[in-house]
Amino acid sequence: MSKDNILNKEFAKKDVERLRNVLSGKAGERSTEGVGYTKAKEFHKEGDVWTENGREWTIKDGLKQNVTKLDKAKSMAMPMFCPTCKNVMKSKNDKDFWASYRRCFNCQADFETELRIKGLWETYQKNLYNESLDDYVKNYKQWTEDMLNNNNRGFVTEAGDVEGWKGGINTKLAQKSIDETIAYLESLKQ
Repeated sequence: MSKDNILNKEFAKKDVERLRNVLSGKAGERSTEGVGYTKAKEFHKEGDVWTENGREWTIKDGLKQNVTKLDKAKSMAMPMFCPTCKNVMKSKNDKDFWASYRRCFNCQADFETELRIKGLWETYQKNLYNESLDDYVKNYKQWTEDMLNNNNRGFVTEAGDVEGWKGGINTKLAQKSIDETIAYLESLKQ
């Protein structure tokens, strides 16, 4: 090797700084300054909903949380503590009562006892019955509407053959029957 193969180039300032940091035990420190755009900080308060990087976010109980499709399902899950009395919900009845009344078994029993003492128990029962009938009528209307709008002109058999069907639903007769059924269900209200 000849003597002219000696390093003839200068080190860049950032390389020298990096080497100094490594030798002094500060290997993780920066050796250059970054220059660029800094996004302005956005401050949000409880209940705000905003979109960031293609996702929806909100603040619940002081925590930043992602808004997902399952949030409604999460709210349906039984919590550890009853929201009314703040006691642990661990009895076998609590799960059923949470699904129906959104409180623990003991709180529902206390609520119903208070209604009986005040003489409002019959009214409460009638309201529950009428609400369930209203839900049934609503679901029935939705189902019949889906059935009437369903296109059933063809059918694929188990063998894979496509059969064409003729005819269809007599919508006038079906609507008359639907209206009669709904009138009957409405007459069951107390």
